Amino acid sequence: MRLPGRYDGVARPIVTYGSNPVLHRPCAEVTVFDRALRHLVLDMFASMVAADGVGLAANQIGVDARVFVIECPDADGEDVLGYVVNPVLTILDPVGDEPAAEVTEEGCLSVPGPYAELERAFRARVDGVDVTGQATSIEATGMAARCLQHEVDHLNGLVYVDLLPEEQRGRLLAEAAGPEGELPA
Repeated sequence: MRLPGRYDGVARPIVTYGSNPVLHRPCAEVTVFDRALRHLVLDMFASMVAADGVGLAANQIGVDARVFVIECPDADGEDVLGYVVNPVLTILDPVGDEPAAEVTEEGCLSVPGPYAELERAFRARVDGVDVTGQATSIEATGMAARCLQHEVDHLNGLVYVDLLPEEQRGRLLAEAAGPEGELPA
């Protein structure tokens, strides 16, 4: 998959949990493949890098569009770098002696600070299109597979803390809010 120069974009502020309704509802399918979409992807890469993240969904910068970017290591430590427009997630069966799922810590740029253990599939694939509308896919294992699942959840209006028990979610959101009681905008 050909990627645009990922550092050519402009970093945008990250939307935090509860601060913008776009983070809490399914995002709109992308139907226009133009220069604005290419710039969005560049801005998303720049925003992810500036925030020291490994993945970012468009709604995390306030954009209602089914797009995510990723730069995250897989189970072998190899970086998975890419983006997908209108992604469809498929959980894949393990290969050989791979586990079907693993429980590891997960965090989120939209819930800055805390991490929580969460079970995710070990192997996953997303299929979608690139900025020109051509078919593309990313298949990954380990942390990169976790990232694919995490970003597609965002595009479906879910933040990882929404998958946790209510009491634990409340504690994590309070920790992210800090002593002032509000998540940073």
